[in-house]
Amino acid sequence: MYVLRRCLFGLIAIVATGLMVASCESVNKLSNLTGPTPDLAPTFSSIQLAVIQSSGSFSGLVNVASRNKPGATLVVPGDPDNSYVIQKLEGATGIVGRQMPFNGPPYLTAGQIQIIRRWILLGAKND
Repeated sequence: MYVLRRCLFGLIAIVATGLMVASCESVNKLSNLTGPTPDLAPTFSSIQLAVIQSSGSFSGLVNVASRNKPGATLVVPGDPDNSYVIQKLEGATGIVGRQMPFNGPPYLTAGQIQIIRRWILLGAKND
């Protein structure tokens, strides 16, 4: 139990600080958390390159109303729980349509979603 707790705290530290290395024996790289996108960081440019894989527009995402769900905002800076993009990525109840990405499964890993949540929590900056 102690080792599991230490591992969990190590994972939280990775996500919270954006560090690339944890002190836990079984979790020694951020790539273990982010799976197929080992270089994913909580920045728009990193998320755009590794996850969106397009030249998608920052201005079309942050503080933009959803076209499909009235009253929902795609990305609410500082508030990942109320960002509709997170709800769509997680396949939350109440979303309109299918879970993202639309070409899934496979969907994003929990670690990838955590990095996107972290970017939003840090203010969803165009960095």
